[in-house]
Amino acid sequence: MTLYLDTSSLVKLYFDEKDSDAVGGLVRTADVVATSVVAYAQTRATIARRRRERLLAPASSTAVIRQFDADWAAFLAIEVTATLARSAGFLADRFGLRGFDAIHLASFELLLSRLDGGEAHFSSADARLVRAATRLG
Repeated sequence: MTLYLDTSSLVKLYFDEKDSDAVGGLVRTADVVATSVVAYAQTRATIARRRRERLLAPASSTAVIRQFDADWAAFLAIEVTATLARSAGFLADRFGLRGFDAIHLASFELLLSRLDGGEAHFSSADARLVRAATRLG
């Protein structure tokens, strides 16, 4: 099974949040874990925000970043091309999505097109985005 994580699901691998265990279980059973390259910056921004808000100690922040960077090397990171960005714009309009959510959805759509019938699962904490992904396939 190929698993696509948007950033709201990806950060659950590094922080104890609602549904963190469920996302971790999906990752452990996946053959491939994919995300958009934008998730790297979004996840690092989340780590930095938690550090600034003193929800994460500096030493813990360093450890989380180290683990995230190690994991990132194993993820299938989908590049944002001009074609993907245009597709994201169309999907934003079609499903009423915010910009980065539309990029994640367009990345998932591209992933689906390359799977040749293989099983894919889309994971997000955003119900609207999950519904849109379900409609794509």
